[in-house]
Amino acid sequence: MSFKRSALSVGVLGAAFLAVAASTAGTASAHGTMTNPVSRVAACYAEGPENPKSQVCKDLVALSGTQPLYDWNEVNIANADGHHQALIPDGKLCSANRDKYKALDLPRADWPATPVSSGSFNFKFRVTAPHQGNQTVYITKQSWDPTKPLKWSDLEPTPVAVVPTSRTAADGYYNYTGTLPQRTGRQLLYTVWQRTDSPEAFYSCSDVDFGKAATAGQPVSALAAADAPAAPSEQQITAGQSKSTVSHNGHGGNANEPAGAVVPTANAAVGTSATGPLLLSGAAAISVGWAGMVLRRRRIEAVRRDA
Repeated sequence: MSFKRSALSVGVLGAAFLAVAASTAGTASAHGTMTNPVSRVAACYAEGPENPKSQVCKDLVALSGTQPLYDWNEVNIANADGHHQALIPDGKLCSANRDKYKALDLPRADWPATPVSSGSFNFKFRVTAPHQGNQTVYITKQSWDPTKPLKWSDLEPTPVAVVPTSRTAADGYYNYTGTLPQRTGRQLLYTVWQRTDSPEAFYSCSDVDFGKAATAGQPVSALAAADAPAAPSEQQITAGQSKSTVSHNGHGGNANEPAGAVVPTANAAVGTSATGPLLLSGAAAISVGWAGMVLRRRRIEAVRRDA
């Protein structure tokens, strides 16, 4: 291969590397919320952002507008990196200390609550962009008062469920089992989803009611189940996408992708991972090497001409 052709090949490769780095730059986001037991934001979205039914959801819209509900799957901190308590102060757990979602922190006892009983429980997390990570679910202590701001100290230190999440979700959900302890009355389940392919983390608050269960340790009665708050239907999720401001960057959240599509790993999804700098440094190295080759070749040709 001639020098010109070799230099051209290396130059094209360097340019391609830079193009890949530029086109994939940005945060690759995962999104979702708990739907069983239904989270506060999901319950109000299911009621309808424009005409919510419960008073608390009406008050949420009056305080923050409808956008937090259309963006139901984005209660996150982009660079949490496991430092949840350091980044989220007491009283701001449900909003993840984001002003956009501040209404989710309203301390009141009329949030839609899912009836539950102690024992095994099947959790259901609606994910619009699956990613590798871990979901940890905590429950409030029996002494928790729902009319007061939720504090970290209100949560039991031992979670009721800890599960790894994968890069796929066959039906658009993460499904797993946990164990609920003995409780009475209203309680709250706090979910932390920390990605392991990015510092990003997601949070959700789900209100539950142990008082509506027929007998502790027994399945919730049919009557109580009928009164349970609804989660958003797939039709609602699809219909609301045009009003959502949440960007998935094509990572499993594209409306045209089937739920559970394989999501690129950190090696392919550049952003908060180390891959971005690696791609850029690789492209820079190739470009520098190409330039060095050109200069060296010119020097050799100049020596030959002088001789």
